[in-house]
Amino acid sequence: MEQVLVDITQLYVDWRQEKPLRIEKIEQSGSDRIYCRIYGADNCTYIATYNEHVKENETFIYFSQHFGKQLVPVPTVYCVNAATTLYIQEDCGNMSLLQLLEAEGNTPKLYALFASALTALAHMQIKGNEGLDYSQCLTAKEFGKQAIMSDLLYFKYYFLDTLKLPYDKEALLDDFDALSTYLTKTEHKYFMFRDFQSRNIMLRNGAVHFIDYQGGMKGALQYDVASLLWQAKAQLSEEWKNALLLHYLDTIDALLPKKVDRNTFISQYNGYVLIRLLQVLGAYGFRGLFERKAHFLSSIPLALRNLRFFLAHKQVGIVTPEFDRLLSILVSDSMLHRFTPIQATEQSALVIRIQSFSYLKNGLPQDTTNNGGGFVFDMRGILNPGRFSPYKHLSGKDKPVQDFLEQETHMNRFLNSVWDIIDISVEDYLSRNFASLMIGFGCTGGQHRSVYAAEQTARHLRNKYKVTVQLQHNNEANWRTEPDR
Repeated sequence: MEQVLVDITQLYVDWRQEKPLRIEKIEQSGSDRIYCRIYGADNCTYIATYNEHVKENETFIYFSQHFGKQLVPVPTVYCVNAATTLYIQEDCGNMSLLQLLEAEGNTPKLYALFASALTALAHMQIKGNEGLDYSQCLTAKEFGKQAIMSDLLYFKYYFLDTLKLPYDKEALLDDFDALSTYLTKTEHKYFMFRDFQSRNIMLRNGAVHFIDYQGGMKGALQYDVASLLWQAKAQLSEEWKNALLLHYLDTIDALLPKKVDRNTFISQYNGYVLIRLLQVLGAYGFRGLFERKAHFLSSIPLALRNLRFFLAHKQVGIVTPEFDRLLSILVSDSMLHRFTPIQATEQSALVIRIQSFSYLKNGLPQDTTNNGGGFVFDMRGILNPGRFSPYKHLSGKDKPVQDFLEQETHMNRFLNSVWDIIDISVEDYLSRNFASLMIGFGCTGGQHRSVYAAEQTARHLRNKYKVTVQLQHNNEANWRTEPDR
């Protein structure tokens, strides 16, 4: 990471002929790309992206240049290093449409932003299709039958097969083939964003901006609309989904040579909604069931409820017997219960006390409840940020330390294993109405590793179980707060 910061600084200096005031790492999502926000002396901010996948960078840069000429709200790429592993682009803001939705709820303002995003999407898809060189696409040039089958198989391998349900494999593959053939016979194929969700729509000065479109290709217009309106995390109301779909149809009618057949369009749209829902479940299965990442595991019930609502209210227009049978099992109460963790209620007695401590300063935390149960985890096997000058005066609460632990150490792997263990006790304690559980994290100084682990574990338990958590950093009074001189 230190070398990446050096490279970002050099590229910025080469471009602006001045040093940046500071550079902040932005929290990573699901990809391996590293994003940093650059603060310039001109009171402007810029985004630096480091990515060793050169082809992906080339595709993003080409798409940005092409769509920018079409006045699509995508970031301008200002400069690129010689290796095409690093580029600096326009900053589209630090608030996504999803974040604003979660903060403010279903307000008229949010509806207007979703409608604005769909208007801009239609322009990107149809006008952006003109003169676009699809040979620049990252993977396939077109989202055709093979790509649809790939999404269905991704769902099968990483989600369905992990459940070990008995099914007729040959009949299921026949259904997949029939569904993918049906969906490829759409009349309207233009540019397809591929991952058009509210997390990839940024807000700046009240306007929408698009990011993460490098996976785009030629495909059905319906897919991107389905991705946005049926995003599990957004949980848009049926009223909003229907009204926004009509808004989108009105928009494309004004852009296309002739108006679409709405009955056919909506029937195939429902098919793409299903494909998107299953692709998301495959991703959650891979990241959650295989990689054991807590965020994705906790998202599985949301995705299953989304799928259940869809199956109860929409029709795809094609019969797939074995597939339909399996889908009905997936959205059953028993399956939802399997993936939905027990959660605390107002009557729950359980209080979880989480403490960070220093082995050298104050030793193991004492149990004041006389319960005698709980866990203590030794964090000293994780590389210590406190050994490095930039982090000595900071703590595990500070973003630079968090970035270091997440990117330069095995902290994420360690904590996922910790959570696998403690979740068993939390669920058992909640079901038996126990009153107390203690969890301790210790490191050398009780300032960096143990503090980070305690903070993240408190967040994990609150989010997953809605349980009462008391968080305490036992060595906080002795934290070093002055940087090296």
